[in-house]
Amino acid sequence: MQTNDHKIRDYSAVLSAQYGAPGSPERAKFDEEAYAFYTSQIILDARKKAQITQEELAKRIGANKSYISKIEKGVTIPSVATFYRIMNALGLTIELTPTI
Repeated sequence: MQTNDHKIRDYSAVLSAQYGAPGSPERAKFDEEAYAFYTSQIILDARKKAQITQEELAKRIGANKSYISKIEKGVTIPSVATFYRIMNALGLTIELTPTI
């Protein structure tokens, strides 16, 4: 187990060292897995906050419970259209804002 040495790090360099430079196949795979995890957590947290089951969410979007489970575990990444359907089914909106 690594311990924290309390040094300030350049995490871009850390990610590059561990997962490859931005644009490399290794880094792209890492980024894809990170996005899947992040998306799964958004959906899981929103579903729990809405107090509905995976089965109910699945019914609302015309899918099955196992599909919702796979999304929440980060095993399956929903399409953009499915992500919007899920957000709509949970009573949420999506706002896109520039980062600049």
